[in-house]
Amino acid sequence: MVTQPQPEPSPSPHKPELPLHGWQEGRVATPLVDRLDDQELELLNRLLPWKCFTVDGHGRRFGDLAWAGKRGVPQAVPDPRIVRMHEAFDLRGKHVLEIGCFEGVHTAGLCRFAARVTAVDARIENVVKTVVRTAMFGCRPEVFPCDVENAEDLARLEEVDLVHHVGVLYHLVDPVAHLRRLAPKVRQGMLLDTHVAAPGSAERSYVSEGRSYRYHHHREGGKAEVFSGMYDHAKWLLLEDLEAVLRESGFARVDVEERRDERNGPRVRLHAFRRS
Repeated sequence: MVTQPQPEPSPSPHKPELPLHGWQEGRVATPLVDRLDDQELELLNRLLPWKCFTVDGHGRRFGDLAWAGKRGVPQAVPDPRIVRMHEAFDLRGKHVLEIGCFEGVHTAGLCRFAARVTAVDARIENVVKTVVRTAMFGCRPEVFPCDVENAEDLARLEEVDLVHHVGVLYHLVDPVAHLRRLAPKVRQGMLLDTHVAAPGSAERSYVSEGRSYRYHHHREGGKAEVFSGMYDHAKWLLLEDLEAVLRESGFARVDVEERRDERNGPRVRLHAFRRS
């Protein structure tokens, strides 16, 4: 019997109030936040609908949790996946494209290593929050709205050295076509972190560019739910198909860096290289 991943729970109407002070985990110098007094930081935390938070150099919360049980711990800057990406690809002097910047936590981490960072998101509120958070970290990435499933939006993106692609692919209606259209814009490689279909759970199939791909149909809340994609469902591909699509798209080597079982289902982290 296959255990089916469960949809994201609805936000609790009773959002707990997190303390401003006393955070030790994840403390990181945040130049423009560190200068604020408590009243100013509390105002900043109320100005935007934050769904995650970092901790400044004084141990104060910058941002907020999403709801009870969701993003209630500090986010690391840089995220360990970015550190590993730097070790694998060497981000120094490179231009990195971040697909799905959310609230700029990973964006700020990428800016610590790369020469240039372009960050995009389909939700305008995430674009605004990313601009604010990275500015408070003293970073200057290029941030703008982009629906990566819209062929015209994707075509406007310039070529980059590397792509940071975390938590987005499985939300897309046609993940295969997305990867095939994105690949020609990538000169060196890609970090891809995504849910995949568990064995036996790929109960449906769809056709992309004339070929059929099996997938797990995962219900989502659509555009109104911030941790969902833009539609009512997501397609979780089989890992073997995902690897094959990457290789067919010009990535000579695909390394499975990590496999993990999360509450919603299995997830993998891949590094895809243009040359072995």
